[in-house]
Amino acid sequence: MTTLLAVALTGLFSATALLALARIYRGPSLLDRIVGADLLLSTMLGAVGAEAAINRHAATLPVLVVLSLLGFVGSVSLVRFAVREEV
Repeated sequence: MTTLLAVALTGLFSATALLALARIYRGPSLLDRIVGADLLLSTMLGAVGAEAAINRHAATLPVLVVLSLLGFVGSVSLVRFAVREEV
């Protein structure tokens, strides 16, 4: 059962990452690319969290915290930059 769950999650996270990369590549505006990058980082967080839950270890918790903070600070700073560029 665990192997089937791992394969299904790998497929779903891979599909989500590919769609996020497509949004980053094709996004007509800077804000679309920012949303795509944020989605890609959220997918990475979900994949690392799912791996930690399946293997039952908490060693990756600091990695999740750092990636979350990186995503938040990066998104806020890029949106502030994009707002300044549009005015």
